[in-house]
Amino acid sequence: MKRKPVRAKKPAARSGDRARYETLLYDAADSIATITLNRPERLNTIVPPMPDEIEAAVNWAIRAPDVKVIVLRGAGRSFCAGFDFAGGFHHWDEQIMTDGKWDPGKDFIFATAPSLAPVPKFMSLWRSPKPVIAQVHGWCVGGGSDLALCADLVIASEDARIGTPYSRMWGCYLSGMWLYRLGLTRAKQFALTGKPLSGAEAAEFGLINQAVPFERLEETVRGAARELASIPLSQLAAMKLIVNQAFENMGLASTQTLGPILDGLMRNTPDAAAFIEKANREGVGAVVSARDKPFGDYSQAPRECQPNPRNIIRP
Repeated sequence: MKRKPVRAKKPAARSGDRARYETLLYDAADSIATITLNRPERLNTIVPPMPDEIEAAVNWAIRAPDVKVIVLRGAGRSFCAGFDFAGGFHHWDEQIMTDGKWDPGKDFIFATAPSLAPVPKFMSLWRSPKPVIAQVHGWCVGGGSDLALCADLVIASEDARIGTPYSRMWGCYLSGMWLYRLGLTRAKQFALTGKPLSGAEAAEFGLINQAVPFERLEETVRGAARELASIPLSQLAAMKLIVNQAFENMGLASTQTLGPILDGLMRNTPDAAAFIEKANREGVGAVVSARDKPFGDYSQAPRECQPNPRNIIRP
């Protein structure tokens, strides 16, 4: 019996292919995978499907036999300016709204389900057996800071600004990493004020590992990644696991359950509703200005206390 010729199937798009992603880029060379958040026109603010794509890219790097270290960075003039609430946070309506109104039940499920919630997807950085270095420049605020601090090592430019402006309005700690990295005294200070830290201050306070001039940032991160890549992967994975487990034993998972639930509540208080209504009416800049002007920081800080807008990462 004569067999029919079998046509070769076109390979499916892989998680490592650039064309597969809407919000990031993925590259790998010399044992280092680089994941670049790629919404530079919006300061890499977080919208769907960015959390899913971060997790997919990390999982691809984990499976790649030639990758030993992962670098996470942002394109343009910032690492990540947090969740994008322009237009009233409508990017997430399907997950948190019913008939045009906030649904606390849906929000609760969205905030805690590992297959849906952003934080468990950010935590793919933490869970990866391969070490992750966050390369931070420009603004690294709100959910962007929660994302960066899930990495194992955080290296920033000295003029970067790292903070949680949602401490003042419309949010709550999500990943909890500010708490575990800073310790009680500093954590209370920044949880209650939302004040930002420069990259240099963040390194001094122990929130991140190192701060360098922007001109040396990529070189420093690549050097750290190459050093790690010279160590056997099994050794890296074992040492990362033992440190992670110590913090898991401190209640990290329960902190990450409570934080996003409180975040949902804080996005829907009367004050928060007025905040979003004003943002819709007058623009995000107007509400950010009103929020931060009394503190004289973030966009209301003097120019010398903001990231240098000329410091740009070109992927």
